[in-house]
Amino acid sequence: MNKKKIINDPVYGFISIPTELVYDVISHSYFQRLRYIKQLGMTHLVYPGALHTRFHHALGAMHLMSLAIGLLRSKGHTVSDGEEESAILAILLHDIGHGPFSHALEHSLVTGIKHEDISAKLMQDLNRHFNGKLTHAIEIFNGTYHKRFLHQLISGQLDLDRMDYLNRDSFFTGVSEGVISFDRIIKMFNVFDDDLVIEEKGIYSIEKFLIARRLMYWQVYLHKTVISGEMILVKLLARAKELSANGDDLFAAPSLNYFLKNDINEENFFNQHDNLEHFTNLDDQDIYTSVKVWTKHPDKILSELCKMLTSRNLYKVEMSNEKPDEERIEFLQNAAADLLGITKEEAKYFVFTDSIQNRAYNAGVGNIKILMKNNDIVDIAKASDLSNLESLQKTVEKYILCYPRGI
Repeated sequence: MNKKKIINDPVYGFISIPTELVYDVISHSYFQRLRYIKQLGMTHLVYPGALHTRFHHALGAMHLMSLAIGLLRSKGHTVSDGEEESAILAILLHDIGHGPFSHALEHSLVTGIKHEDISAKLMQDLNRHFNGKLTHAIEIFNGTYHKRFLHQLISGQLDLDRMDYLNRDSFFTGVSEGVISFDRIIKMFNVFDDDLVIEEKGIYSIEKFLIARRLMYWQVYLHKTVISGEMILVKLLARAKELSANGDDLFAAPSLNYFLKNDINEENFFNQHDNLEHFTNLDDQDIYTSVKVWTKHPDKILSELCKMLTSRNLYKVEMSNEKPDEERIEFLQNAAADLLGITKEEAKYFVFTDSIQNRAYNAGVGNIKILMKNNDIVDIAKASDLSNLESLQKTVEKYILCYPRGI
């Protein structure tokens, strides 16, 4: 069987699956599950085109890795065929641990567990399945492989993961502010002292990349209507879990039911293989099927939250730089309790506060290094003459207040 396939990607055109092992990994059920998990969770409630999946994104990142390694080889850096395959596998699998609707499941059904840790565990499982052929890929993913720059292509301030999702998300949402010169940036890649660096003439493309990332966060990823949709999903899953814990037998697919009925946290998640097996059976469709059925559930809180989501009658979200006033929160909770005929304690499913953070560039973590013409290495924030670039290093925190419309 010919496993060197060509895929028509809407962002990059024709991209290739380079080796038989890569094809076999893509064909595995762990990876195929990503076809049914949207890349941007609830963002389609604001931008209707944002229906692309984690599967699309992983293939796009794989393509960029092939381009980057080809470019570095052309500049005289040695990357063997085996290292190339391992780096491609590492970036292909970087998001394999994502749950349904991106981060909603992490907050509701499986508490305190990061998707990166689940990705690492699933990669270990795959490595056993493929008789140790992913060992170097896992080392590159973890940053323990001796060529540090290969890990930096996967995880850093200017990694190929970010490069693909900014490009892809701006394409599918139609938000042109996120468009970046990915091909120009990759052409400026180089390696100096085993570190991934950017040649000096690429500074302006990096400035555009960092500003695009900041704009995409506020305009897309942290858009208040997107946050509203995600918060409803988090709250209704929390309510479903509470009802299940009290003995209510909710309609759900077996794997979703498993997480509703069991208290799965960071300490016990990796101790039982059942947990991982059920996790890899879950996708967006399992969650949304249950949400549609729960609209008719006798529990007023669960049914109301599900109706709000399915009819897109979302929370009203106020976003500000200051914490919301406690008296106003209490007033809104009382109003919600009266409107819905529930207790004030139950009204906390409908009126609550939270905070969000955005930091476009974190110089302390895998900072972007510029290789100057005299071979000096300078951080992008120092090398750039753009006055607001240093301000992108600051963490911006905003507070949100959510409550039902009509109160």
